[in-house]
Amino acid sequence: MRLAFYFALCAVTFLATGAVAKELPRAEPEAVGLSAEHLRQIDSVFEGKIGAGEFPGAVFMVARHGKIVHSSALGARTEGGEAMTEDTIFRIYSMTKPITSVVALSLIEEGKLDLSAPLHAYLPEYKEMKVATGRSADGNIESEPAARPIRVIDLMRHTAGLTYGFFGTGVAREALKEKNPGNGQYSNRELAEIIGTLPLEYHPGTTWEYSRATDILGAVIEVVDGRPLSEAMKARVFDPLDMKNTGFYVEDAANYPRIAEPNADDRMIGNIAVFDPRKSRVFETGGGGLVSTSRDYARFMQMLLNRGELDGVRILSPFTVDYMLTDQLGSIGPGKYYLPGQGYGFGLGVAVRKEVGASPLMGSVGDFFWGGAAGTYMAGDPEEDMFLIYMVQSPKNGTKLRATIRNMTYGAITELNRKSAP
Repeated sequence: MRLAFYFALCAVTFLATGAVAKELPRAEPEAVGLSAEHLRQIDSVFEGKIGAGEFPGAVFMVARHGKIVHSSALGARTEGGEAMTEDTIFRIYSMTKPITSVVALSLIEEGKLDLSAPLHAYLPEYKEMKVATGRSADGNIESEPAARPIRVIDLMRHTAGLTYGFFGTGVAREALKEKNPGNGQYSNRELAEIIGTLPLEYHPGTTWEYSRATDILGAVIEVVDGRPLSEAMKARVFDPLDMKNTGFYVEDAANYPRIAEPNADDRMIGNIAVFDPRKSRVFETGGGGLVSTSRDYARFMQMLLNRGELDGVRILSPFTVDYMLTDQLGSIGPGKYYLPGQGYGFGLGVAVRKEVGASPLMGSVGDFFWGGAAGTYMAGDPEEDMFLIYMVQSPKNGTKLRATIRNMTYGAITELNRKSAP
């Protein structure tokens, strides 16, 4: 009874600005085939990590059949700070990528962007790309012409031949790291121009490799849409979905106390410090620049599970969402660092499960996931009509929990949504 009253009380959220935000409806876990007791055990895992000092706090959420059935705010927002709350704001890093992909797909639906078009149709500097083959005796980069142009779809499925400079080794990575265009001082268009002068790591369309491809996609969106990426996201996703606390920085100083922070000794992602959400940046990175809340990201996830619609507002066609959440790699192989993992392919912005087994992650064929470098994570399962989100700020420790929390969430299912077991 007490829980039902709490859910009713949380039907709306009052923001610091006084605006009323729409909430997904809430229900008891047992009403949708989940065990409340088992979900509380997941909270205990987070509480153990918080107690061990791995991170100050966490928000954990599970929804099924369009209803939030578990939402816990644990620990504190900052070391020794105020208690964690559901409306706490987190850096979501690469959980930005699916949102950028949805914006691009909306432009594709409008005929303004072509998935099969060469990238140089929108960004001319990518017309004649070269692929690094090694270094000469005097240390210069050796290369050969790319076998084919980068296409827009390559950006969305990480098969452009690009790379990231902040992890791994290789000639192309070293060249990117030396230029360091993602240091925050360049705009999306300027970053794209710099990367367009550098060699690729692979021939386009041959290899999955995590990269700055989604940042380049952000530049394409700005060229095609005619607005900064932040404005395109706001108009096409945030406003329609009522995601009031999602953006590239926290604009209202009254909301600064709601920002979660990692521990003082856990503020580095590789050799790069976590960004300050209180400051606007020239670089609105489509690959990892957003801040958000569990409530806002839940609305985005529910839109995907609803195949493009939420609260009567349609963001994408159901066909487009199905296409986004379908493996787009086919026979394309993995590169040095295949983050989706065994049993998974990659759609347009998210990892997508191809087989029931073959993975240490529980799930269904067609489930999708992605996470952020500061510790946040999301997973959605259309077959089970369920999603989970957890938000922590801990580059060192947050990402280690993904398999545990995910498998425990599936272990909380008491009634399968599918007609028969696999």
